[in-house]
Order: sequence, then C-alpha cells, then structure tokens
Amino acid sequence: MSNAIEITDLRKSFSVKAKGRIIKVEAVRGLTLGVKRGEIFGFLGPNGAGKTTTLRMLTTLLPIDEGKGAICGYDLVGRPQEVRRHIGYVSQLGGADWEATGRENLILAGQLYGMKRHDAEQRTEELLAVFELVELADRVVRTYSGGQRRRLEIALGMINRPEVLFLDEPTTGLDPQNRANLWEQIRKLKEGGTTIFLTTHYLDEADALSDRLAIMDCGIIVAEGTPQELKEQISGDVIQIRLADDRTQQAKRLFDKVSFINEIRLEGEDIYLYAKNGAQVLPRIFEMLEAEGVQTQSVSIATPSLDDVFLKQTGRLLRDGKEDIA
Repeated sequence: MSNAIEITDLRKSFSVKAKGRIIKVEAVRGLTLGVKRGEIFGFLGPNGAGKTTTLRMLTTLLPIDEGKGAICGYDLVGRPQEVRRHIGYVSQLGGADWEATGRENLILAGQLYGMKRHDAEQRTEELLAVFELVELADRVVRTYSGGQRRRLEIALGMINRPEVLFLDEPTTGLDPQNRANLWEQIRKLKEGGTTIFLTTHYLDEADALSDRLAIMDCGIIVAEGTPQELKEQISGDVIQIRLADDRTQQAKRLFDKVSFINEIRLEGEDIYLYAKNGAQVLPRIFEMLEAEGVQTQSVSIATPSLDDVFLKQTGRLLRDGKEDIA
C-alpha cells in the first residue's frame, strides 16, 4: 500500500529585499518525507524552519519550485484539483463564518464541494453528532467558546470525507480541558481511517498523539521517527541546572572536563547535562560546583522528553517560539 503523503526532494525559495538588494532565501531545501496511511504524523519545527511553507505546498496553496509530491497517489503539481478533493485543511485562523450558525457553515461547505443540498445536510448532521455540536448547531458561531469553534473548524475540514486531514496548530489558545477533549476527537478520526498531518507547538501534544513525527530546521528534516525512538537517541538522563548567579560559562567549562557527562547544552539561564544514571552522578555535580563556589538556584532530573530531543536537534526550545512564518 502506497503512502498517503509522499514527497521527494521538495524545494521552495523566495526572493526578498534586504539592505537594498534582492536575495534568494531557501525556505525548503530538498525535503523528502513519507506519511503512512491511517497514521497521525507530527510535524515540528522552530520559527523560520520551513514547516509553514511545506504545509502550504502540501495543501496546494503554494506552488512547488522543484521536487515531487503526491497525496493519495495524486501528483501535487499535475493534479492539484484531485489532491484537494482528497484532503481537508484546518488552518490556525480557521474558516468559519462567525455570523452564520454551525449548521449553516457545514451545509455551505458541503455545497462548495459540489454536494447536493440533501447530501450536505445529511453529512452536516453526521458531523454535528461526531463533534458533539448538536446542541450548538443553530447558534451563530460568534457565541461559541474557543473549544467549540475549534471542533466546528475540524468538522468543516472533514465535510468532504477526506483521506488526509491537515491540522495546523489545532489546540493553540485552548485551555487544558478543551485541549484534552480535542485530542480525543483527533484520535477518533484516526480510528475511522483518516490520515492526520499535525503541526503543533506543544511537544506534549506531539508525544501523546503522533504515531511518528519529524523535526524540521533550516528547511530540512533533522530527525524523524516515533516519539519513543527519538527520545532514545538522547544519551542518558537530563539534568537541568539554573545557577544563582551569572556563572554559566564557568560551570560549563567545569563540566567539559568530566567524562561522566555525555553532553552539555546551554539554553538561556539553564544548563542541560546529559548523563547516564543521573541520580548517581548528581552528588558529584554538586561537589564540583561547591568546590568552585558556584551556587545553584534550582536543579531537576528527568528522563528524556521531546523537549530534549527538540533542543538537541535545533539548539532551541519550541515553546520559546511564536508563529512560524516560513
């Protein structure tokens, strides 16, 4: 069985004006990726990594410069209309008319896909039930809560029974309870056979939902695999240290000299140490700092998370970023 999404050596550049000159910026640089049918695929990257550009190319909103891509076997360049018939897309901003009711939004979306009125109404009732919107169906969307609007947006993305659903930051701005509720809805879509391509700034969300994921940076894929596979690439436990004063570089030089620390990373005021048997080496770390007169403000130890994977691969923390524009 072929992949739901298959892209090979995808490239996209933009011409921008800088300091009075026109320069070429490569947003996506030879991207190759396969997404299996029926899986939830997480797509992560810091600001400017190229993931928004990639998403726009995959949804036919942006032309491809070079490379090949196919969705459900349909070529992105040669058969974009067929691609659109087989995908759903839920953007960060959404597409619902806030002055229309939920039911009116769904019926109109169905008709825009060429459904007859009766078929659009029938599909609308199905989706209202699936996304628990029946009681809200005849209220105008501007009266919905954030979580209710996001459920409606995803229902709109499913109106044409897509084989592949693209979700761009689906839970941004939602409270923890609404995020958890939406996670459950996304899992149900997967159980129904829908392939889901998910971008998110929440690494716990990517960990909880994704069967596999990829991390993009500087226009290329820097890591790909299941969440567990990626976390297993981290060498040992993660010890996070924040010092009481500004002596981070001094502490780093101290840690550079010892063999039981596999890796050292600095992020803002924090020092991240990667070491096997972290609990056993922690007393030795305290002894080293104390001998140099370096005091700590806080220390924590944990098994590797996707935050650690992301930091290792990109040198940045995803949660520090804002909206991706590349």
